[in-house]
Amino acid sequence: MSNIRAAIKGIHGYVPDYVLTNAELEKMVDTNDEWITTRTGIKERRILKGEGMGTSHLAAKAVEGLLQKTNAKPEEIDLLVCATVTPDFVFPSTANLICDMVGINNIGSFDVQAACSGFIYALTVGTQFIESGRCKKVIVVGADKMSAIVDYTDRTTCVLFGDGAGAVLLEPNTDGFGILDSIVRSDGSGLPYLHQKAGGSRYPPTHETVDKRLHYAYQDGPNVFKFAVKRMADVSAEIMERNGLTGDDVAWLVPHQANLRIIAATANRMDVSMNKVMLNIHKYGNTTAATIPLCLWDYESQLNRGDNLILAAFGGGFTWGSAYVKWGY
Repeated sequence: MSNIRAAIKGIHGYVPDYVLTNAELEKMVDTNDEWITTRTGIKERRILKGEGMGTSHLAAKAVEGLLQKTNAKPEEIDLLVCATVTPDFVFPSTANLICDMVGINNIGSFDVQAACSGFIYALTVGTQFIESGRCKKVIVVGADKMSAIVDYTDRTTCVLFGDGAGAVLLEPNTDGFGILDSIVRSDGSGLPYLHQKAGGSRYPPTHETVDKRLHYAYQDGPNVFKFAVKRMADVSAEIMERNGLTGDDVAWLVPHQANLRIIAATANRMDVSMNKVMLNIHKYGNTTAATIPLCLWDYESQLNRGDNLILAAFGGGFTWGSAYVKWGY
């Protein structure tokens, strides 16, 4: 078996300038800062403003920054994979648009849709191309403009989501660093609890679907919370167990930023103290596929070569997953 691993050689993120605070949401729906903070841990979130601005614009900013930081030329990139649940269009893929925006041409690029678990799914896919020797430089992006599918009259969902993007550069490594293991899982019976009902082939857009507000994200909070706590904790514990890791071995838990209580329950199951948990939910909210790379970007200066990281996420579908990463720089 090849000893080539896919190592993260750079990380960059991007969030829009506009800050939507809890105080502003109080003026829009029947809610308040204490209620939001107590139940979610969110204080503010970023929103992409401007006509014709989509997820690709967020992602392109992250990729541009990544190329600059790593001194990678666009012509050196072999593959770009974008995880998103809010593509600019049904087709072409958002990955295609990102490549065009940043000057990457004549390579494979495609989207992965696994909701909030999307980045771990896309990272797992990108890893295969590095480990097989087919690619030398792969960019994996997690990006979402959740404000495009959030109903700002629904106080149960509009407080949760924000917009953002994060991107990593994967390269081969033979020194034991990189993505050492990953697990991806799904359960399609979760459909009733977390979905966007209209806009696909089952319920195409019509006057009626728009009037019924079926093009917005819907979430049954209590049921999603119950599933998320169990699945995210289970998959984190599973990847630690099969790699012989204890809580003491883990330098950082990098969890999907959906809810502070879910994150705390996952850390407790892993026997990892909260001071080793990456958190930025308070300032970005749930950016779906972007939460994990944005955490890595925010905490990059605190990461050391050889650190053991556990990435974990849960999302609509249901989907969930984890990855064991040994930091490479």
